[in-house]
Amino acid sequence: MKKWAYTLGTLLGLVSSTAGAWGNHSLAAYRALETMPEVAQAAPVVVEPLEAFLKAEEKTIEALLASQEAWAAANLQSYPPRPAKLEFKANPERSDEARRLAFTHALRIAPNSRFALFIQPDPKTAVSPAPRLSSETVTTLPMLGNASQKFQPLYAGDMVAPLAVVASASDEPDYGLDINLFEDSPSEWGKLYGFGTLPFGNPLLPYSSQAPFHMGFMHESKVLYSAAPFIKRTFPQLRVYQYSSLASLAFRTGHPYWGWRFTGLALHYLQDLTQPYHASLSPGDSVLKLLAVNAMAMAGFSGMKNDMVTLLSNRHLALEKYQAEVLLNSALAKRDTPIDQALRNGEKDSIYPEWHDLYLRNVVSSQAASYGPRIAQTLITSMPKGFVSDPAFDFGANEGDITMVKELANTQPEAKSALDALVAELLSNFGAHSRNAIRGILRASNR
Repeated sequence: MKKWAYTLGTLLGLVSSTAGAWGNHSLAAYRALETMPEVAQAAPVVVEPLEAFLKAEEKTIEALLASQEAWAAANLQSYPPRPAKLEFKANPERSDEARRLAFTHALRIAPNSRFALFIQPDPKTAVSPAPRLSSETVTTLPMLGNASQKFQPLYAGDMVAPLAVVASASDEPDYGLDINLFEDSPSEWGKLYGFGTLPFGNPLLPYSSQAPFHMGFMHESKVLYSAAPFIKRTFPQLRVYQYSSLASLAFRTGHPYWGWRFTGLALHYLQDLTQPYHASLSPGDSVLKLLAVNAMAMAGFSGMKNDMVTLLSNRHLALEKYQAEVLLNSALAKRDTPIDQALRNGEKDSIYPEWHDLYLRNVVSSQAASYGPRIAQTLITSMPKGFVSDPAFDFGANEGDITMVKELANTQPEAKSALDALVAELLSNFGAHSRNAIRGILRASNR
């Protein structure tokens, strides 16, 4: 059993190096929420530093974080209990810095997380030129040269639209909040947090260390769970519950800026799991194929395994790059595509259950995992063969030189239409689930 788990762990570790989902979340979030009355028509809110919120609500936060821990222990599979020494205890005498550190420790997120006051302006409505904030102020991770994120500073006391707050925060968990949280990570805090060793991937690669919080393999075969039980050790459900309940607390106690900000943080993990490559170990591949590849690798023939890993990564990246380009191009051109319209379309919202604590597992990830065969086949038939069917090509290494919209301009119209229809369908799920989550958070806030 350990040999099986080792080889499957190697496979999953390599796949998990592609830990991003849907690129810059704020682009899709603006479109998904711009016609939702509860967000788009909400009154501007006063910007407030995190330290001010923590100091004002220290006792209620203490009670909430204790209840979060009890909920996680009762509801999450393979949950590693939070060490007792990390419990958040109110102490009005300590400094703002010490209180903030205690808060990050109790949530078990990276204590160097910036939590800067900022927004990402919507490219569709942004007025140029606008003040710019350096990426180092907002994220602990390097930004690629072609990244679409543009940061604008906010200041305590400013008034800001809730749409801008929640859409901007929906991208924020990719700014280092979940980096190096495991005991084999190159960080001091990873040794404290009690998450154990990184369940899959390379602990020295930052995005790999983030993956168990942004991926959730909740609907795999019992055979795979038996062979590789560590794939159950993923924690997006924990993050959604932590941030959504913090959002409701902030709304209830008169801190609407942090209500919307925590709402955006919670949305990130939900939105990640609308991406099939984040909700399934190997979309489009059968359990039998995975076991056959595993057996070959155990026998010393790792070529099939390496090819599978490369193709999974390439398809994951090609899909996300195309979607991100379409959304950014349409926003900059101030026009709509069917994908933009799908994000806004609220007709699907009511076909899902009302938001509840396990909505991420029971609704979002279950739905995304079911797309595996369709997404794989659509990518194979609609995208250039070299990008998605050639294991000798590394899409990630060449991504900076690839413009997917141009590459697909000469694709057969039927194949291109099928790809666009599937991306629109996936993003309609992204929008519907995001709106349902917001309604649930507001309902819990008595708003």
